[in-house]
Amino acid sequence: MSSSGYAGAPGHAMPPSAPRRGAQLLANLAVVGLIASIIVLVAASIIRPDWMFPHLSTPASGPPWQLSGARVSPGAVTIALWLAALAGGGGVAGGLLAVRRGAHISVRLLLILGAVAVAALTVLPPVGSSDALDYAAYGRIAALGRDPYLVAPHFLRAMHGAFARAVPRIWQHQVSVYGPFATAEQYLAARLGGTSIARVVFWLKLPNALAYGAIALVIDRLTRSEPALRLRAHLLWTVNPLLLWVIVAAGHLDVLAAAAGLIALALVGRPAAAGPHDDIATPALWRIAAAGALIGLAAGIKINYAVYGLGLAWLLRRSWRAVAVATAGATAVLVPAYLWAGYPAIRAILNRRSTTSADDFYRLLVDYHLHLLHYATPIAAVIVVIVAILALRGLPDGFGRWPAIRPAIALSAAWLFFWPYQMPWYDAMIVCLIVLYPASRLDWLVLVRLTAGTVASIPGNPWRPASHLVASIDYSLIGRLAPVALLAAAVGLVALCLTGRWNAAGRGFGQAMSPDAAPLSASATPVSRPRPARLVAASRRSRETGRPRPAPGRWRSRRPASRPGPRRPPTRCPR
Repeated sequence: MSSSGYAGAPGHAMPPSAPRRGAQLLANLAVVGLIASIIVLVAASIIRPDWMFPHLSTPASGPPWQLSGARVSPGAVTIALWLAALAGGGGVAGGLLAVRRGAHISVRLLLILGAVAVAALTVLPPVGSSDALDYAAYGRIAALGRDPYLVAPHFLRAMHGAFARAVPRIWQHQVSVYGPFATAEQYLAARLGGTSIARVVFWLKLPNALAYGAIALVIDRLTRSEPALRLRAHLLWTVNPLLLWVIVAAGHLDVLAAAAGLIALALVGRPAAAGPHDDIATPALWRIAAAGALIGLAAGIKINYAVYGLGLAWLLRRSWRAVAVATAGATAVLVPAYLWAGYPAIRAILNRRSTTSADDFYRLLVDYHLHLLHYATPIAAVIVVIVAILALRGLPDGFGRWPAIRPAIALSAAWLFFWPYQMPWYDAMIVCLIVLYPASRLDWLVLVRLTAGTVASIPGNPWRPASHLVASIDYSLIGRLAPVALLAAAVGLVALCLTGRWNAAGRGFGQAMSPDAAPLSASATPVSRPRPARLVAASRRSRETGRPRPAPGRWRSRRPASRPGPRRPPTRCPR
C-alpha cells in the first residue's frame, strides 16, 4: 500500500494508543443499537402473517417457522422496522467512528451476534421483499419441465394450487431475468421443497446464508492481523442490520454472486514471492484463470457482477496474456451455462427493464414531468461512464495485497450511484469490497445509500399501507427523503473524485503509484510494489559488515574487486 496515513494498513503497524474521550461510550452505544435493531428484525420476521403479503402456508414440521395470531398492527410493525433500520445504520456509523478513535469492540461478540442473526433469519419466512417468492416460482416452473425464461409465474396461478396462491401478483407476467446458475439453484430448491412454496424459499435462503457467512469468514481471515481493519470489516458486513434485512431476511441471491466475486478479486491480489532479482511480485497465471472463472460464475448468477470482470481487466490491462487468461476462465464458465439455458436466457438478460426505481433521484429531478424518465437510461449510461473514468483516475491506492479491489470499487460505485434502477440489496456489490479497502469518506456515502434505500423499501409489500399516517410517511420517504439522500451521495462521490479529499482528515492517501497503474510485461502481472530486492540486499550487507550503504543511484558492481597493482593505460579502440 502507498503511504496513505491509514493506521490499520498492513505493513504500517501503529503502536496502540489510548482511545479518545468518549470513544468507548460511543462503541458501547453502537453495539446496543446493533443488537436492538437485529432483535426487531427477527421479531418482525416471526410475526410475518400479521403484516406481510402474500401469505405463506408453512409446513407442519421443519423450517421455515412463523407465529400466527399475534395480532400486531401492520402500521406498528412498519414504524418499528423504520426505527430499527435507522438504529442499525446509526449503530454501524457509531461503531466506525468509535473504532477510528481507538475504541475496542470484541470481535468475538460481533461474530457471535452475526452468526445468531443469520441463523435466525434463515429459518424464518422471507420478509421485506417478495423477490424470494418469485425465485421459488421460477424454480417451480423449471421443475415442471417449462422454461422460466419463456413462461411467467402467471402460469402457476392458472393451476389453482396451494403453491399458486403465494405467487406475487406484481411480477406474475415477468419471465426470469437471472443467470443460468441462479435458475439452476432455483430448480434444485423447487425439487427439494416440493409443492410447499415456504419450503422452497427455505432451500433458497439457506445457500444465501452460507454465502453471507462465507464472506464474513473470508474478510475475517484476510484482516486477522490488523485489529482496526478487522473490526471495521465486521461492522460494515457481518453485523450490519441493513444487509441482514435486505439480503438474509429477504432472501436475495445477490450475496451468492458477491461471494464468488470477492473471492476472485482477493485471489488475484495475493502475490507470489518475489525472486532475488525481481523488483515486483507477480501472481501465477492459474490465479488469474481461477479469478476469471469465479467472476464468470458471479455474472452467471446475476449479470450485474460482470462489473467485477471489467475491474479485473483494468488491473491487467497492460498484459494481453493476463487479460486473455482471465477472459478464458470466465468464458469457460459462462458459455456452457448459456448454451445449456438457450437463447431465451440471453434474450431475457438483454431485455431487462430500463426503468427507474421508485426512490431514484431521477424522478426527483424531473419532478412531475414523468415522461422524461424515458431518457433516464441513456443519460445515466453516459454519466456512469464519465464517473467510472473519474473514479478510476481519482480513487486512491488501496492495500497492495488486494490491488483488484480498487478498480472494482471504482466501477461498482459509478454503476450503483448513478444507474436509474437500484435496490438496497444491490449495494452488497460494493460493501463486500470496501471492507478490504482503507477507511475513507466513501464508507459514509455507501452507508447513507444503504440506509436510505433500506428505509424506503420497508415494509416491502406491493400494496400501500392501510394506515393513513404510515402511508403519508411512506410517501415522503420514497418520494422525497430517500431520493434526496441518494442524490447527495451521488454528488458526494463526484466531489471526492474531483477534489481527492477521500479521508476524514482532508489529506490524500498518498501520491505513490497504485499497483494497477504499474507497467506490465507480457509475461508477468504485478500486483504490488514492494521494496526493490537490490535495496533490501544492500541494507542487509550494510548491517552485516558495518559499512555504510551506497547512496541511491550509485550501486556497487557485482564483479569482484580487482587486486591492487599498477594501473594499465587505457586501450584505444581502432577506428
